[in-house]
Amino acid sequence: MGDAYDGSRSGDAFVRAVRQVSKKPEMAGSAGEESGGVEGCEDEILRDSVAGVNERSMGCGDIKTEDSSEVVSTVKMEDSSGYGMKREGVDDSLKFVSSLTLEEENVARVVPGRAMVVKFFPTTEMRMVAVGNKYGNVGFWNMNPKEEEGDGIYLYRPHSGPIGGISIQPHNIGKILTCCYNGFVRMMDVEKEIFDLVHASDDAIFSLSQRPNDGSCLYFGEGRGGLNIWDLRVGKSTAFWALHEDRINTIDFKSQDCFVFATSSSEGTARIWDLRRMGSKSLKVIEHERAVHSAYFSPSGSCLATTSFDNTICIASGDNFEKTSHISHNNQTSRWISSFRAIWGWDDSYIFIGNTKRAVDVVSTTQRKTVMSLQSPYMSAIPCRFDAHLLEVGVLAGATGGGQVYTWTSP
Repeated sequence: MGDAYDGSRSGDAFVRAVRQVSKKPEMAGSAGEESGGVEGCEDEILRDSVAGVNERSMGCGDIKTEDSSEVVSTVKMEDSSGYGMKREGVDDSLKFVSSLTLEEENVARVVPGRAMVVKFFPTTEMRMVAVGNKYGNVGFWNMNPKEEEGDGIYLYRPHSGPIGGISIQPHNIGKILTCCYNGFVRMMDVEKEIFDLVHASDDAIFSLSQRPNDGSCLYFGEGRGGLNIWDLRVGKSTAFWALHEDRINTIDFKSQDCFVFATSSSEGTARIWDLRRMGSKSLKVIEHERAVHSAYFSPSGSCLATTSFDNTICIASGDNFEKTSHISHNNQTSRWISSFRAIWGWDDSYIFIGNTKRAVDVVSTTQRKTVMSLQSPYMSAIPCRFDAHLLEVGVLAGATGGGQVYTWTSP
């Protein structure tokens, strides 16, 4: 880690902060050691974990908010006649989302150049994000650093190509997995202070993911449409499937069923799969006219949201995701900005996505349209990649083409 460090000040404070949290009793142990890979998914453990998250995520509508004259962000709300919806008519959940604010201290340039991915550390012990950029850097921002730690930003360069994905498991935040377009997967082991080489390929690796509560297996999109399953315990691939005709941009597992996952591809489709039936066809195919940059399950797992360069967001719902609705949204980004990827908030009500006018659009899943835009004078660039904090309702991060991170919070 010392050789890969690229920051202006020592990274010792980052190492100390992560070590302190990772040694907490609730972080001890590895669910991956108990799960035994694909064949050993512990449904009981998974249900307990999901229940814990849902206790935090399902209460958005019950949170009381107050208007404040000091709020620096603005919110535009739309109805069929344009901007002008009255606040009195907005439901409680929408009121909560509209209360999100961007404060000056919650803006920082974490990495140089275009951000490719942003991820919150899944813990309430500290508020920290990891950001990967197009140059192979991975930056970390501790938003509540101690006074002697300066701005809390720590920069590493473990890769030589664009970062395709970052994975941080809740049970072991001291081991951070990253992949890059140059074909490498590395694990940052903060305890040992090293970047382990997990896998090297002649093909690009565009995305990676892990199943909930399974730290033993890694799933990554390799080459033109391939999905590689890598067992971290034995250090080898256990399966490889050709799922698409072009690159896999995202891989997302359904939190309520650890065998079901969704992939998005530049071939113009998103597909839902079952690990127990990989010899057969996909469970569902969602078609777009152009490349699909993301496909994410909602917190309840009942919906799937896809984002495409054809200027639509598609929401699939129903028992078998048979109901699809395409929502118009301008997804045309320049070569200097990463493609938009719509993400879910803390329940199934709203989706967040970037706006080319330096704002965050909020899309209602029931009204099937953009109902508001989060804006702020502190937002000087277009946010393109987002993450909603898994354990803190009302904490949303957006990263830009210039490596800035904006963190919206509830009052």
